[in-house]
Amino acid sequence: MALAQREQPFSFTLIIAGFVATLVGYASSAAIVFQAAEAAGATPQQIGGWLTALGLAMGISSLGLSIWYRQPILTAWSTPGAAMLATSLHGVTLSQTIGIFLFTNALIVLCGVTGLFARLMKVVPQAITAAMLAGILLRFGLEAFAALQVDLALCGTMCVSWLLARCLLPRYAIIITLLAGLMLALARGDLHIAQPLMTLRWPEAVMPGFSLASLLGVGLPYFLVTMASQNAPGIATLQAHGYQPPVSSLISWTGLIALLLSPFGGFSVCIAAITAAICMSDEAHPDKKRRWIASAIAGLFYLLAGLSGGAVALLLTALPPTLIHTLAGLALLGTLTGSIQRALEQENSRDAAMITFLITASGITLAGIGAAFWGLFAGAVAWRLLSLRRRD
Repeated sequence: MALAQREQPFSFTLIIAGFVATLVGYASSAAIVFQAAEAAGATPQQIGGWLTALGLAMGISSLGLSIWYRQPILTAWSTPGAAMLATSLHGVTLSQTIGIFLFTNALIVLCGVTGLFARLMKVVPQAITAAMLAGILLRFGLEAFAALQVDLALCGTMCVSWLLARCLLPRYAIIITLLAGLMLALARGDLHIAQPLMTLRWPEAVMPGFSLASLLGVGLPYFLVTMASQNAPGIATLQAHGYQPPVSSLISWTGLIALLLSPFGGFSVCIAAITAAICMSDEAHPDKKRRWIASAIAGLFYLLAGLSGGAVALLLTALPPTLIHTLAGLALLGTLTGSIQRALEQENSRDAAMITFLITASGITLAGIGAAFWGLFAGAVAWRLLSLRRRD
């Protein structure tokens, strides 16, 4: 018993959770960053510099904020924002793109300093934010098993490995699943590097240019998408796991780091939701007060990816998509279950929570803003209207 207590503060599973979070973060959406950078007219060397800047930014912010606040605060680039940029930057020069980054990140810092974003998050009930998180995670859970029809051998091997590990060594289920998938992928020669490693370079500054049309037409929607589809779910993820994050400080710090790195291609640094949920799961550590170590370790992996000049990031993207989808879905299964339970445990908020869940899970995009925002908005409105009816 004494030995178990001494081992409790730190666990090997914290390292695994941090690594898996970094792996999923890079491998699941790095291709979108490539597309956004290419749409902006960046060269292959500059694209490598963007990945380097982003790796350093996420590493510094994740490590620093997790240690300082003792909460599993993991940062990420804005994947919805990158997707929007990939389709909106055609015809915009590279210097104007950098100007858009500066403009957007300055607005984010302003939201943090004024406390506006924190006040908005306090209005939304916990059941609604939990339902939004469940709606976001549902896609990952479905993709984990939908991959069976794409690659039965790889996905099936990983699922069976996870199930057996959950029975015999539950705390090490994810690492066993990852190792099983990696061994099979290596044996079949499934690792494919899309670009030569030598094309990746350290970031170089680009002089910003400002165009009113690009700032209003691209920058403002990009700001709204980043806040509604990335930062809001990120804060909601922390709250859904029982943490009380300093919202204004987090938004201010992440926005400031992104602002400083904008000339180097650091287009966004946001509060992570999906990858952070991996660090907050029971599999990371049974004591939630120790799970900040997992996000701090993820920060170290991000720093390693950044200091490698982007080579590590490119290597991570070489893994088969089936491996990434299956691993992410299984790693987030416990968080998905807990989110659904928290969303539906109070009868007076179930209808609103279910509306939030279904709209978020639908994946709709209205006015250029993703489903997470609209699910949160519709759920909050429904909760308010149904509350008025109950009072009558």
